[in-house]
Amino acid sequence: MDDAAFDRALIAAAFRLAGEGGWRSVSVAESARTAGLPLSQARERFPGRSTVLVRFGRLADQAALAEVPSDGPVRDRLFDLLMRRIDFLQAHRAGVLALLRALPGEPPTTLLLALATRRSMRWMLAAAGVPTAGLRGELRVRGLMAVWLWTIRAWRADESSDLSTTMAALDVALRRAEQAAEWLGWRERPAAPPMHGDEPEPHQSSEVPA
Repeated sequence: MDDAAFDRALIAAAFRLAGEGGWRSVSVAESARTAGLPLSQARERFPGRSTVLVRFGRLADQAALAEVPSDGPVRDRLFDLLMRRIDFLQAHRAGVLALLRALPGEPPTTLLLALATRRSMRWMLAAAGVPTAGLRGELRVRGLMAVWLWTIRAWRADESSDLSTTMAALDVALRRAEQAAEWLGWRERPAAPPMHGDEPEPHQSSEVPA
């Protein structure tokens, strides 16, 4: 088993345990035992639960970025990217909901997720061809974070099989953001999406949370 497969197996086990007993009951060691993974490798790959969260976010980003839309309005491209990210969360729904319920009592975890979400939203904007450099770019990132949080709020209550309520909430949030501030930069020339590396280089117009 390579590192990527190991990480996916341990993360899946961690969120399964969270769904069964709450996020506070989750540990890396118990997740490894549940998945039948060597504890020595788990210790090497995951120093603590925070690593589970960071890598979970990266997997969600990778799921979204696996098929980057190349045409259509920016709003539609962002809709596709964010819904693919939601689909990844849906596959671990019980565990993610347990995590979200635990956040009010875990300020460090909340901060970690906020920083990770910010980084992820930069990636989503960059993938859609929206520049994120400078003050205007930072406003776009914050705007997309607000869209994402609004969508997650709808997703938490959405028990439909097709996530229709979540999709409707995301569509409305993106349209309102577009109408309110033009923070997506509809009239700007799209920036090329990043091709490799963890993050776009700071000096690029596509500068970009797991």
